[in-house]
Amino acid sequence: MIKSTSFLGRMYRAARLGEGVYEEVEADTSATWQALAVVLLYSICAGIGSGLGTLPDITVGGFFWGLFVGLLSALAFWLIWSLITYIIGTTLLKGPETSATYGELLRTIGFSATPGVLMIFSFIPFVGWAISLAALAWMLAAMVLAVRQALDFNTGRAIATCLVGGIIYVIFAVILGVIAGLGMWVFRW
Repeated sequence: MIKSTSFLGRMYRAARLGEGVYEEVEADTSATWQALAVVLLYSICAGIGSGLGTLPDITVGGFFWGLFVGLLSALAFWLIWSLITYIIGTTLLKGPETSATYGELLRTIGFSATPGVLMIFSFIPFVGWAISLAALAWMLAAMVLAVRQALDFNTGRAIATCLVGGIIYVIFAVILGVIAGLGMWVFRW
């Protein structure tokens, strides 16, 4: 039996969408490292699945570069998404008693990435895309639960927080992408 507060035990309960584990990691400041490990594990699994899906067209260097960029992207997404969600949840859509901290959201949202480990199977012909889509939907459900538990919201307010945060995040990502693209274009000349 996996100890319930162990890393794997928490991942298992997070994947099962157990409310208790999100309350637990919200309160356990030492769980930030575990949440970071979940995000890194998810990123590695997604990178391996994606890399295997491009065989034999990918080089070993390209594969490891993709893993590295994926890790950095996952970390940035986790940190930025948690911050955006925190700001929206504690200001714009503030509930009757919102005393959550950024660290609480960071931990709960980190554990909501647990279903993403299934993306390691995204390379499987004909069904890999369905596995990835299911993992993304599962992660979204876990994220709504994580936000609901960390901010002590009802489900509707948690969904609204995730939607508004998602829109802001996409706008932010597009702006950064345009800036990066312009930078690459300028330095090419």
